[in-house]
Amino acid sequence: MIYNYLLEGQETDRLFFRKLQRTDFEAWLGFHQDKRTSEFWNGIPDNPQVACEQDFARTFYRYQNNLGGKQAVILKSTTELIGLSGLLVQKVDGVQEIEIAYSLLSEYWGKGYASEAAEMCRRYGFEHLGVTSLISIIQVDNVPSQKVALQTGMFLEKMTEYGGNEVYIFRINRTI
Repeated sequence: MIYNYLLEGQETDRLFFRKLQRTDFEAWLGFHQDKRTSEFWNGIPDNPQVACEQDFARTFYRYQNNLGGKQAVILKSTTELIGLSGLLVQKVDGVQEIEIAYSLLSEYWGKGYASEAAEMCRRYGFEHLGVTSLISIIQVDNVPSQKVALQTGMFLEKMTEYGGNEVYIFRINRTI
């Protein structure tokens, strides 16, 4: 069965979701230029241009292969791209899972946007995909992302390795 994992057109009070576009590259390049955004994750190229190109390539590959993908998160009040968030089909410890992913440009940290985007992903996953649980894969030292997961009702399930990184798997189960 083919599911639509993309939140295109979904919105919250402050945010709007749409597919990432090639024209978003310059706006998202700032994410990779800020060394704090990659300090927790191994395997990201030091060159911001290359890191952003790889990020876009992965996202477009996901779109083309029905593996979900991060969506552009647009601030409604300014129409600016402030981050990427979405549902991603992942394989963790040999099990296919649906991940809630979120990343914001640093100037938008601490304003509740990541939690708001993650909440929208959670609602969409449970209401439109009918999944029974969702995860977030978070590097063990990334405390800010762990706080977002907890704020969206997730619990720490386990520690494992993913993509050459020691990570926590946070999970939320659908309640009936």
